[in-house]
Amino acid sequence: MEPTVSVAFAQINQKVGDLAGNAARIVQAAALAHEQGHDVLLLPELALSGYAPEDLLLRCQFLADQQAALQSLQEALSGFQDLHVVLGHVVSNDKGTFNAASVFLNGDNLGTYLKQELPNYSVFDEKRYFSAGRKPLVFTVREQVFGVTICEDVWFASAAAAARQAGAETLLVLNASPYMMRKHETRLAVVRRNVCDAGMSAIYCNLVGGQDELVFDGHSFVVDRHGEVVIELNSFCEAMGSVQIASGALAALAPVSFGTDHAVSLQPQENEAAEAEVWRALVMGTRDYLGKNFFKKAVIGLSGGIDSAVVLAIAVDAIGADNLHAVMMPSRFTADISVNDAQDMAQRLAVRYDEIAISPMFNSYLDALSPVFGDLPQDTTEENLQARIRGALLMALSNKFNAIVLTTGNKSELATGYCTLYGDMVGGYAPLKDIPKTLVYRLASWRNTQSAIIPERIITRPPSAELREDQTDQDSLPEYDVLDTILEHLMEHNDSVEAIVSTGLAREDVEKVARLLRINEYKRRQGSPGPKITTRAFGRDWRFPITNGYRF
Repeated sequence: MEPTVSVAFAQINQKVGDLAGNAARIVQAAALAHEQGHDVLLLPELALSGYAPEDLLLRCQFLADQQAALQSLQEALSGFQDLHVVLGHVVSNDKGTFNAASVFLNGDNLGTYLKQELPNYSVFDEKRYFSAGRKPLVFTVREQVFGVTICEDVWFASAAAAARQAGAETLLVLNASPYMMRKHETRLAVVRRNVCDAGMSAIYCNLVGGQDELVFDGHSFVVDRHGEVVIELNSFCEAMGSVQIASGALAALAPVSFGTDHAVSLQPQENEAAEAEVWRALVMGTRDYLGKNFFKKAVIGLSGGIDSAVVLAIAVDAIGADNLHAVMMPSRFTADISVNDAQDMAQRLAVRYDEIAISPMFNSYLDALSPVFGDLPQDTTEENLQARIRGALLMALSNKFNAIVLTTGNKSELATGYCTLYGDMVGGYAPLKDIPKTLVYRLASWRNTQSAIIPERIITRPPSAELREDQTDQDSLPEYDVLDTILEHLMEHNDSVEAIVSTGLAREDVEKVARLLRINEYKRRQGSPGPKITTRAFGRDWRFPITNGYRF
């Protein structure tokens, strides 16, 4: 009878460049796996350095420090007798710099695998930093043969096939695969096609946590050689799963919590709404961006509108009401219901709330500029002045109280430039940066099903910047369902204006949105980072020239 091998896999939350902290968390995972009697522990891609180190990899001192941390970690792991630890790290030598994974056992390195497929699309830029490996790596634990691959390798058949040819029965896949809506089903399909069809089972261990514009969802899983899911961990929380392998059969053991994040149940939620998944991604992205950059508090301009309401709700879920400061800054154009709704929401969430009227400051600006402006009619200049006054006030509060400003703009506004540079765009982090306006409304409605924290009138009333009398967003933009459809065509599918018009959308709307998208690139370059949720996000996933004569 073939002996049983127990394999643990830990989706852990690492921070880029925090070599000591990352090593400590790896040791913590190894201690738990050893305590539970597992034979193998699988960790995520580049678990020691964090993902993605980007241009840190161009610094010789960082590479040397990472190597020193790896040697110390190898010694620490030797204390967990008979535990095979499959660890992602950087290798740098005279042949190049490599994205690697080593198998450590009792202080020895049983072998190092070098990533073969280097992604160079979307948010990935690995060919800038890494050289590619060529050889498979397999190791044996009590007659069970394991192969090792890293993330992008599994999206192609060749690396898995090479591991199978070398004798692997189970493929261990280290991952730093960022979250994107509907991505989990794609990952499963890829593993089934490239691993299970080659006759192997797969243990897929993914990183979890926020890192600048990326959110890693974890959602690690195991599939048998027939492609059946044996176990999967919930997304957006640290956890350790495990399986026992005997005679080719895999049996799941109960997952356990790991680390300090217990906010989300470990078990996957059946038929979870897309809005719930996105919400958890935004909460994790916000919490980790603030926490990993040493911000304990945040300040938000609460306007009584839908965007700032959703950002406030996300922030409360991320860092707690006690760490938030909501500020309403009414002008003479601000409706009474906006003030009332802002007060109502702040009270429901028990956050600190203040009002600072901007009319006196606005009038001072107008008086100062009057000799220069002369008899020129009022236009967006005066509208933008109000937004910039509010931005200056928020940044003053940020400086005084060491509280990061959370920007409240959404993807639809950023795409069309319906936002004010140095005004409502100021801040350190933009939770809704990749959230189209139509999804903002869906998120608000979903969050209210959990607890009614957003006043219903905020969700149902027509959106307005309230920078002039009787203003609504649709004075300047198409209806949001039309706008977001056009933006999806332009951004996610790279469709031309003619192709979009052929779907039945009005040419006037399509050409207007395409023009706004093109001419507002300079604004977006100066905007805050925010979590990537869609297949094409502004930031590192969107690289259009500012100076651009091409009309798409």
